[in-house]
Amino acid sequence: MTFYDDIYPFYHQQRTSFIFSGSLLTIILVFLVLSVSLLLILPGIRGKSRLFWMFRIIISLFIGGVIVALNFTSDWAEARMTTNATYKSFSNAVVNAEIGLHVGLYGINVTLKGNPVVQFNETIDYNEMFSWHDTIEEEYEEALEKGLPNPILYIAEKFTLSSPCGLIFQYRYSGRYASATLWTAFCCWMLANILFSMPVILYAAYMMMATAAFIFFSMASFSTIMNVPQCVFSIGTDSFETEYSHSFWLALATGVLCTIIGILVMMFNFLMPEKMKEAFSVGVDSCEDDDFSHGEGYLNSVFLDGVTIPPLTSAVTAEHI
Repeated sequence: MTFYDDIYPFYHQQRTSFIFSGSLLTIILVFLVLSVSLLLILPGIRGKSRLFWMFRIIISLFIGGVIVALNFTSDWAEARMTTNATYKSFSNAVVNAEIGLHVGLYGINVTLKGNPVVQFNETIDYNEMFSWHDTIEEEYEEALEKGLPNPILYIAEKFTLSSPCGLIFQYRYSGRYASATLWTAFCCWMLANILFSMPVILYAAYMMMATAAFIFFSMASFSTIMNVPQCVFSIGTDSFETEYSHSFWLALATGVLCTIIGILVMMFNFLMPEKMKEAFSVGVDSCEDDDFSHGEGYLNSVFLDGVTIPPLTSAVTAEHI
């Protein structure tokens, strides 16, 4: 390996660019398998109830899958820009690249993609994850040892304990509280599905409202990062600040969907309770048992040989008296 345009040879080979999160892939596969398994029962449902059950299964699993997935996404807030920046330390090489910061509940992703991707005979396509289970000091030191590009190191350094911005404290605690409330929302979602299978549909609607409330609480917790003084990231001659991104708006849409479902179920439960029970297939068997009258029965004398049956006439007469 030799020197080439001030790119020094002692840096480690870069890692393969991030393709897809393993945790998100696992969550998607689990909920897809659940949805396919539950949809297999649809041919056994008669009439218009089949369409209702299909929408019920799809919407319910969509809400549950989104709540779980939001804990592992890395795009609650994002910032990106294209600029000219120094590529690596101890080098005068300047690259034109798109730099991105993606903030999740458990850490940040910093991306660097060259424009074009191949510059200085090297592929510039990085995606580095820095998690803050405790602090990112160790991961930042590892990044220094690997000789990652300067823009990635600069952004990661802003989230260390020694940084004057102090971003790590607000982002870490906001992410923890947001994640905790999301898991609480997931528990409420499971309780709602259980209650929808019981003759207490009104309480199931209450739990859907609780699910929406905890989703909104998680959003409020994460939003506190915007209340602190924003730290400007300046790279080259340009700068950027983080803004809400896809996961935040997906959480909002899911919370609104849960609210609408809860309100509609409560309204229909007060207006037409019997039809609601029939739609959710709850409380039907008991009603049928009450209305069902047994006709006259007959005893098979072949199986009753030698069995003495006491007369019931006197007992019935005495009971009526």
